[in-house]
Amino acid sequence: MAEIVNLRLARKAAARRSKEAEAAANRLAHGRTRTEREATRTEAERATRLLDGAKREGHD
Repeated sequence: MAEIVNLRLARKAAARRSKEAEAAANRLAHGRTRTEREATRTEAERATRLLDGAKREGHD
């Protein structure tokens, strides 16, 4: 005998699975941890300081 399924609940469950899959894809594409963001910012600041320190003064 077949299992009785409430179609409203089945549709809602399918929508939840779909939204979770989309959210996981967005996290993968756009999500970065605070540590990763800070590491990138720190590295950029270090590179800027390094380049500024290598500039020659009075270059006319």
